[in-house]
Amino acid sequence: MDPSELLRIVDTIHRDKNIDKEIVFEGIEAALVSAAKKHYGEDEDIVVKIDRADGSISGSHNGIPLAPEQMAERIGAQTAKQVMIQKIREAERDHLFAEYEDLKGQLVTGTVQRYEGGAATVALTNVEAILPKGEQIPGETHHANERVRATVYEVRKAGSRVKVILSRTKPQLVQRLFEQEIPEIAEGVIEMRSIAREPGYRTKVAVSSTDQRVDCVGACVGVRGNRIKNIVDELAGERIDIVRWSDDMQVLIPNALQPAEVDEVILCQMLGRAIVLVREDQLSLAIGRRGQNVRLASKLCVWDIEIMTREELDDQIERAVVGFSSLEGVEPELAEKLVGEGFLSYDDLSVIEPDALMEMGGLTAEQAGAIVAQAEVKAAEAEKVAQQQRRLQREQERLESAEAESAEPGLAEPAPQETEPAEPGLEEHELAELGSEAQEPATHGPAEPGLEECLLGDEQAGPATRGEPPAAEATLEFGEAPAMAPPGETVAPAPPHTEAEPGNASHPDAQ
Repeated sequence: MDPSELLRIVDTIHRDKNIDKEIVFEGIEAALVSAAKKHYGEDEDIVVKIDRADGSISGSHNGIPLAPEQMAERIGAQTAKQVMIQKIREAERDHLFAEYEDLKGQLVTGTVQRYEGGAATVALTNVEAILPKGEQIPGETHHANERVRATVYEVRKAGSRVKVILSRTKPQLVQRLFEQEIPEIAEGVIEMRSIAREPGYRTKVAVSSTDQRVDCVGACVGVRGNRIKNIVDELAGERIDIVRWSDDMQVLIPNALQPAEVDEVILCQMLGRAIVLVREDQLSLAIGRRGQNVRLASKLCVWDIEIMTREELDDQIERAVVGFSSLEGVEPELAEKLVGEGFLSYDDLSVIEPDALMEMGGLTAEQAGAIVAQAEVKAAEAEKVAQQQRRLQREQERLESAEAESAEPGLAEPAPQETEPAEPGLEEHELAELGSEAQEPATHGPAEPGLEECLLGDEQAGPATRGEPPAAEATLEFGEAPAMAPPGETVAPAPPHTEAEPGNASHPDAQ
């Protein structure tokens, strides 16, 4: 191989593939060594070197130098080419992997090439990335040739290729969009301190300003909301709340719960919990739809926030003091101290550090351990009771639903002829199945006024019928032997017993 031609090839690969020249030289050397071992044997000691300055190739076999002519004659050119191509592809893959590994969490822009099965294939500068359905904002769809912005979520090697996974659901997307749309953030005048997001629904962003002359919230909103509008449009209409950051949780937590008005914030340092007291009319607003507002506020402040009214707190405190005092080894003073630190249930007490309990009550390690063990048992019992109550509630709701369905009026069937007995209704059929006593036959002749309403209103009574059925029919209905008809008289056969469909109980019209 001509040394100048070799240098030209290395330089071309370096510029086209953006691969370092040293990596290309090492790949060619490895290819030549691999090809030589196929000729001389895998166990032979073969060394090949390429001069980085002039491109000349030198090699040795078991310490014996090989002349360039020998190398050219004895080394398979095709094998060397295949190994060289493989090495270059591996070097290109490693370069792409390192490039996109550094871009993790950063914003990239690409064009959708395909959209199949809910997943989008996005063409980036030098690689095709995947935007899975689970990493898309709920409710949004994409189409071919659409420009899309997303953050690099994951990068991994797949054979000789690099697989790049994009995401539009992570909080980093909101952060990068803020940095693009708001110059003060990019310049460092405004700092984004915390982000809590539920993609497609709502995001809370806490910001602060290093310059007192700059209003951090107003700068993020922009004139007439033009800055925040661009971000909302990019996020498919997702609602964004901008919160003024404060290092004081007494200030930050009410800010995070806006637009609800907060009366008081009680911080429980040992549990990392904040009890927020609100008025009754602000309770649902503070909690938010399906708990979304308080959930995002908790993520934003990194505190477990519990919303309640003053009456609810007083009730919980009273029950907690009584409950803790009932534990063996817990004096009333210790119970009040525990409640003062925010422990309002056995479940809270079961996770207390024994050292903290020993310090609060002046207890020994054995006494503290015994109290914690009692609290764990009580918490397990309370959980079982709660599960039973939830199960009973679900069963009660199911029964009420079934009763409501059975109470719906059924479809009335045509009245039978005078000579034919009425078909048994659904209520009578159910009584027969339960083994209840047989009903007394109705009186002869038409029903008295109001009789049908009485019969339908009584849960134990069957449907009203026209006239008195023959005795033989009555005995056949309850499984007894048919009565013999007197001479000269005939007995009408009993109609087949059919079950009525649920919710469609039929009865003849009363005359």
